[in-house]
Amino acid sequence: MKTASLPTERLRAMLATMLLIRAFEEKAEELYGLGRVHGTMHLSIGQEAVAVGVCEALRPDDYILSTHRGHGHCLAKGADVRRMMAEFLGKETGYCRGRGGSMHIADVEGGNLGANGIVGGGLPIATGVGLSIQVRGSGQVCVAFFGDGAANEGAFHESVNLASIWDLPVVFVCENNQYAMSMPVRQSMRVERVSDRACAYGIPGRTVDGMDVLAVFEAASEAVERARAGGGPTLLECVTYRYRGHSKSDRQRYRTREEVARWRAQDPIERLRRLLEEQGLVQPGEFDALAAAAREQVEEAVRFAEASPEPDPSTLLEDVYA
Repeated sequence: MKTASLPTERLRAMLATMLLIRAFEEKAEELYGLGRVHGTMHLSIGQEAVAVGVCEALRPDDYILSTHRGHGHCLAKGADVRRMMAEFLGKETGYCRGRGGSMHIADVEGGNLGANGIVGGGLPIATGVGLSIQVRGSGQVCVAFFGDGAANEGAFHESVNLASIWDLPVVFVCENNQYAMSMPVRQSMRVERVSDRACAYGIPGRTVDGMDVLAVFEAASEAVERARAGGGPTLLECVTYRYRGHSKSDRQRYRTREEVARWRAQDPIERLRRLLEEQGLVQPGEFDALAAAAREQVEEAVRFAEASPEPDPSTLLEDVYA
């Protein structure tokens, strides 16, 4: 992990965003346990470096397509944590007026075109967005986040193939967290890395340490610059790990506590913290202050959501096109 030439304030901001994502999801887990959440949810605790590293390489007007495990993507792209919490709790003041919930949060103004409950569902949309960018000549880039399980979906191959032959400005980011629900990645594909598949489409493929936010940022920056310059798509695989189960109903019988502990020892937040402290960019006690500030932001978001109205049942069919 290297700080490269990034200014101190930018490094601190990346650390603060990872702390905010962690705090949001830990509070989300608590609220779920209290029966405050409709339906299920999927946490990305442990994967914060991917969301932050990739989104840090984007411009505010660039786009992302997210997944069912997308809280981190949304926050890393600059979403208002209050509106996000309100959406999570199904309130009218949420980004989707309480209709989307955990798996379908979208912040169109912020460039987040939406999380998707369908595995791989965002991939063809991203290719379409890339075509729109190319036709409009807007100079933007679209990032499609997906998991290792989605890499075995037909939508993945079709989307990457089309983006490659048209040189679309799309960066395909695989968050390889080792398991598609309970299926180990080593049992679901013959190739060693998801990025090995890039050669089939004539595009660059790269695998990076997804627990290292600066490694992710460096690789994402290169892919984004290539896409913006008209060089076409890149397949970027970030090897990471989710500390929690696939969803809240997951009993996690498919992996050992020792395995989880090994990955926890590589925690992306702690790794960046140690690096910044060693280089004197974060002083003793500052990390605790940043963590406390993140928790307070989330608590304030909960208060905002709790004070917000529930959607009016009479508006149920608004914005439904069928």
